[in-house]
Amino acid sequence: MDGWNYYNYFTEIEEYFWKKRGAHLLVSPLDWAIMEAWQKAGVPLEAALKGIDKAFESYQRSRRGAGKPLKNLAYCTDAVLEAVEEQQEAAAGSTPKTARVAATEAFSRHELKAYFAKNVARLKQAAEKSLPQHPEIAARLLEIAESLESNAQLVETPGTLHLEDLERRLTILDEKIHAVLTSHAPEELMLKIRREVDGQLATYRRKMKAEQLAMVEKQYMQKRLLEEFGIPRLSLFYLM
Repeated sequence: MDGWNYYNYFTEIEEYFWKKRGAHLLVSPLDWAIMEAWQKAGVPLEAALKGIDKAFESYQRSRRGAGKPLKNLAYCTDAVLEAVEEQQEAAAGSTPKTARVAATEAFSRHELKAYFAKNVARLKQAAEKSLPQHPEIAARLLEIAESLESNAQLVETPGTLHLEDLERRLTILDEKIHAVLTSHAPEELMLKIRREVDGQLATYRRKMKAEQLAMVEKQYMQKRLLEEFGIPRLSLFYLM
């Protein structure tokens, strides 16, 4: 996988799913949660696309596939995991390959500076909006915005730009945001989102393994909390 595809993970899957489905429809919050769960679990892009292919083939052969489009990625989860297992078996005994390429040319420094600046501004806006009712969240968001500004200075450093190390730093900040929101978000909001995810997954609970469900539920909760507070993802995976 080249560096661009590595950091363009979500867009690649989203566009491929659109093509297979034959309709350029908005990807649902559940679809995003599933893609994020795959990315967090280390599912290679190739395995995700291969699994989507298999899921569509299976769906089209089934009775449900007669005249009805496959609407979301939840149907593809088993096939994607099978594709991962097949890839691992094929790689067993072969020459080890680097899973993540040092994608030094995936993004220009101009793109990165603009991405950092945009996210710093959005964090500060979210902090200002949260201040009246959620001062604890506002204070932590400002701290994270300052950390992000400090990390942005790395883009100005002469020499090779190590995106993987930069991604690690951004992942830490993303995790801090999730911890703050989980700890301080109102219980009623958490309950509302929990009801949403339970309703979204009701049809697929029997198809998905417990660890899959737990990961998707976690990503869904995180995504919706970010939306509620107007907070961006900081990872380079979201630089689109």
